[in-house]
Amino acid sequence: MEQRIGPIIPPVPAAGTDPGHIPGLTPPRPDETEEVTAEAKTATEAPEKAADQPVDEAAEAAEAEADTEEAEAEAEEPEKQAEDADEDEAEDKAEDEPEDGPVFEVSDRRGSITAGHSGVAFQLDGENAEFSWDEIGAVEIDTPRFGRRFSVTVYTTAQRWYAADVDAPARGALKEWTTKLDEVLDAYFEDASS
Repeated sequence: MEQRIGPIIPPVPAAGTDPGHIPGLTPPRPDETEEVTAEAKTATEAPEKAADQPVDEAAEAAEAEADTEEAEAEAEEPEKQAEDADEDEAEDKAEDEPEDGPVFEVSDRRGSITAGHSGVAFQLDGENAEFSWDEIGAVEIDTPRFGRRFSVTVYTTAQRWYAADVDAPARGALKEWTTKLDEVLDAYFEDASS
């Protein structure tokens, strides 16, 4: 009779015979699976035993008290929601009111660049990016020597930058747009930094 010396390792099926085989993973040993099934069996029996035990009246009273507190909290929630809605409406009205000052807005067929009292906003193909003046570290304007593309890059205080481009209808519009955006930046960006 032949005896092996060393650990007994079960054969691992190859990928050619077992399509679910993952190299490096070995199947669980039979002893471990029997232990797992025994633990699962005892876990399912435990709730049945707990139902047979006498009920603790103090625990039931504590649960009932907690349920009444939750019901009271839920009753108060509509009042809080109404108050929050009123505050949100007041904030929206304050945001909707236009402030006096210059506003810059240009757009083309795909996107737009807007700068005003609230900050700078980019839009490209339906996606929006808005930056308030307190999160803007710098704004860079780029007009090419040849061409009609007007580029604005916003550098945030979080060390990130975002760029947007708009095609001008004519080359002369680039100088006009640069002047208007400079006026907005002078009016709002300087005030925010001081």
